[in-house]
This record gives sequence, structure tokens and C-alpha cells, in this order.
Amino acid sequence: MEILYRNKRVACHQRSYLRGKATTLPEHRPKSHQKYLQWTPGRILQWAENEVGEHCARAAAFIINDKPHPEQGYRSCLGLIRLAKGYGPGRVEAACRRALALGVCSYRSIRSILENKLDEQPLPDEAAAPAAEPVDHANLRGQSYYHREGS
Repeated sequence: MEILYRNKRVACHQRSYLRGKATTLPEHRPKSHQKYLQWTPGRILQWAENEVGEHCARAAAFIINDKPHPEQGYRSCLGLIRLAKGYGPGRVEAACRRALALGVCSYRSIRSILENKLDEQPLPDEAAAPAAEPVDHANLRGQSYYHREGS
């Protein structure tokens, strides 16, 4: 396959007959995409674990595994790196923990959690108070008080 610009060949690729298989050469990618090729899933997960924490690593793994090709999740994971630089690792770790607990694990959700300071709130299951024992008190009326005859 030849790519022409003003009747001059600018690129030549062998055609792939595999469905959904890209044959793009790294040097033909936009400059902004070429830098992502330096990252691997292992490198991203290692960064997340070492620099932020376990929940961030789990969130990054979820984002990478949620895509048909791991490379499609790189940009979101690199966004987590930017968030950690801006908000600090502690807040990003808390936001990732919340996102995982609520099943909304994406860059946009984690960013929204941080912007709205929801990472500083307890998780819904942690906020629920334990059930208290029933109180026995002279002013409390039980079932028999409300029982009507004939009903």
C-alpha cells in the first residue's frame, strides 16, 4: 500500500490481511504518540505501585486490561502520573481506592473524584454506622401498644 501526497509517495506499507491488525510504523506515528511507545504495561504498573500505591497500581491495571490493546490505556495511565504530580500521591491513591470500590475506574472518574475532593470522604460502606442494640426504655412503646382490636 502506498501513501501519496501531491502525487509523491511519502510512505509504503505491506498490506495486512489480518482483521483489526495495525501495521503502522513507529516513525509514522504523530510525535505525541511516539513517546507512549517508551512505556510498557509493566513499567506503568511498577511506577504506580512504587510512586503512588497499591490502589493506583490496581486502577492502572484495570484501565490497561479494559482496552482491547494495552496501548489504548497508556494515555489514561499517564494521566494518573500527571494527577499524582498535581494532587500528590496520597490523594491519588485515595481517589483510586474510591474508584475501585465504586466500580468507576477510569482517568476521568479519578480526576473527578479529586476535583470534587471526594477522596477525602469515607467510602459509603465505611460511613455506615454499625447497627445499635435496641434500647429498653420506659417511654418506648412496643408492638402491643399499637395493636388495635378488630384489625
